[in-house]
Amino acid sequence: MNERKAVILGTGPAGLTAAIYAARANLNPLVIEGNEPGGQLTLTTEIENFPGFPEGIMGPDLMDNMRKQAERFGAEFFFGAVTSVNLAERPFRVTVNESEEFFAQSLIISTGASAKMLGISGETEALGHGVSTCATCDGFFFREKKIVVVGGGDSAMEEALFLTRFASEVTIVHRRNALRASKVMQDRARDNSKIKWALNNTPVAVKSEDNHVIGLEVRNNENGKTSVLEAEGVFIAIGHQPNTAFLGGQVQTDKVGYIITIPHNTATSVEGVFACGDVMDSRYRQAITAAGTGCRAAMDLEKYLEGAFVHDWSMTGL
Repeated sequence: MNERKAVILGTGPAGLTAAIYAARANLNPLVIEGNEPGGQLTLTTEIENFPGFPEGIMGPDLMDNMRKQAERFGAEFFFGAVTSVNLAERPFRVTVNESEEFFAQSLIISTGASAKMLGISGETEALGHGVSTCATCDGFFFREKKIVVVGGGDSAMEEALFLTRFASEVTIVHRRNALRASKVMQDRARDNSKIKWALNNTPVAVKSEDNHVIGLEVRNNENGKTSVLEAEGVFIAIGHQPNTAFLGGQVQTDKVGYIITIPHNTATSVEGVFACGDVMDSRYRQAITAAGTGCRAAMDLEKYLEGAFVHDWSMTGL
C-alpha cells in the first residue's frame, strides 16, 4: 500500500505553502499537482501585490519558486488530476488519473476555484494579455485606459467600481436589460460617472492586435447588430466554480460547492481532512490569502497527526 502521512491536492499558492510547512515538519508530503500545476497564477503575467517583490514577479516564476522551496524540504510531487477520493475509510484513498492510487493518513484539499469564462472567440488567447478575471489583481495595469466588465451580479458591480480607481472609463456589459445585482450595488454603479452601460448585449468575441486587447465585440439582442466596444481590458465577472466535484459530496460544502471549514481553523466535516485556498474562500481569492490558509492547514494537519487537534464540527452550527 502506497500510504503517506500527508497528501496535498493542488499546487497553487495554498497547496504549495501547505507543502512547504508540512515538509519542514518532516511529514514528507505527497503533492498531487493537478492538470494545471501552479494554478491560476501560471496564467498571470506580472504580480505586483505579493509581499517581498518590490519590482513585481511573473506568476509562473512565483509558483516555480514556491515549488522549489517545498522540494528543498522534502515534498514529493506527482503530476495528474485527482479523479476521486474515498474518505469513508482510513487511510483515505486518493485516485489520480482514474488509475493511480495513493493512501493518506491526512489530507489537505487546495484544488482552488475556476473562474467562469464566456467561451467566446479570442478570450482564452488574451487571458493575461488584456483579459482578466480579477480586478484586484490586475486593475493597476489599466490606468487611464478604457475597460469593459462583463457580468450583471454584485461581483461585476464591485469589480467595475474598483476599476474606476484606475480606468478612464468602465463599461458594464450584460446580456439582459435587468441586472442580478442587489439594488444598493446597482445604485452605487449608476451613480459613478466613470461607469457606462451596454445592457441587453451579448459578448461575441474579444478583439486583439499585436497581442493586446483592443475591444469586445457584442451583439445587440434587440436588433441583432454587432459592434465593437473599444477597450484595452476585458474583465470577466460572471462567478467562480470551486473545484470540488471529485469529492462526490463526501465533504460538507455550501450550495455553490465551496468547502465549509470549522471557524478559526481549516478542518472540514471529515476528521483528518483540511481545506485551504480558493476552494474554501469565495471572498478574498488572493494569492497571499490563499498562502496564509495553506500555512494554517499544514499546521492543523500536523497537530492532527500528533493527536492534539480537536475536531469540533458543532462550531459551524450545521
